[in-house]
Amino acid sequence: MAPPLTWETLDWPALDRLRETFLAGRPAGACYWQSAGDLANYDFTYAQRIGWKWEAVLHELQSRGWFPPAAPMLDWGCGSGVASRCVLEAFGPERFEALRLFDQSPLAMDFAAQTARRRFPALRIEPVESAGLARAERIGVLVISHVLNELDEAGGRALRQVIDRAQAVLWVEPGTFADSRALIAMREALREQFLVIAPCTHQATCGLLAPENARHWCHRFAAPPSGIMGDANWVRFAQRAGIDLRSIPYSFLVLERRGLREPAPGTLPVGSSRVLGAPRVYKGFAKVLSCQEAGVRELELQKRDAPAVFKAFKDREAEAIYRFDIEGNRAVSAQPLENRHCPA
Repeated sequence: MAPPLTWETLDWPALDRLRETFLAGRPAGACYWQSAGDLANYDFTYAQRIGWKWEAVLHELQSRGWFPPAAPMLDWGCGSGVASRCVLEAFGPERFEALRLFDQSPLAMDFAAQTARRRFPALRIEPVESAGLARAERIGVLVISHVLNELDEAGGRALRQVIDRAQAVLWVEPGTFADSRALIAMREALREQFLVIAPCTHQATCGLLAPENARHWCHRFAAPPSGIMGDANWVRFAQRAGIDLRSIPYSFLVLERRGLREPAPGTLPVGSSRVLGAPRVYKGFAKVLSCQEAGVRELELQKRDAPAVFKAFKDREAEAIYRFDIEGNRAVSAQPLENRHCPA
């Protein structure tokens, strides 16, 4: 087994080649990985930013009090396996009967399995091929990460077949307009079968589908770990890769099959609202794009009406979910969601 990577042993030419591949786009069904070394270098760098997005999503789910059902986990399109490792870290490997890994690349499945076994030695971990996945009767908790821009028509059908057999779905994508809109379309197609746990605060039609909201999309921004911007190695990587470590947008969708648990954990009180994107802060007031069951609308919050919330908006520490008292286009009060942590 190769020793763990460090910044001193990182293969910068391999990362440059991967970056060129990412920027050029690849035909659906093609493969990035030429060796286990490609995966190790990717996992040490690019995958960490994906992990920060997952950590933000999982923190929100824990704050809501949602936790996965006791079932196997399937990481579909696993790549280096960072998404499923984040889920295991957040909820504990004891919540899952097994971790199954699927990817079109055998190199990726092998790397993800080896890495997960080192971190979670007591958990049953097994790669699965397409034929085995088709025979599997129980999908359990389905983890999907950054796959939308790589799916061809056949891949999309295969993914939908897996979703249709899942008990719960945790799905994270880049926070682009296109990826957000694709997740919204999937939400609408699945909400008869599934409860929408997050990002939504309600089960109604997505308010962003209204014609007046056509230019908006559902996304948030993850925060990098403390100290990253002062880390010379990460700064060098970001400059070479052409990425902004401060801006980590993501979109996501979390579903639970209707009737699986009554009541389903993590559902929110009537009247809860979600702040989309980032609040725009001005002198003495802020504007937020707020999503609630009644639709998506822009609200103005005066500093004097909710000074603590205004400060959180200004400091970029705003929570995702609030209860707003609304008069016209003003939020005259704002209360963040109380933490309802998952059971131990």
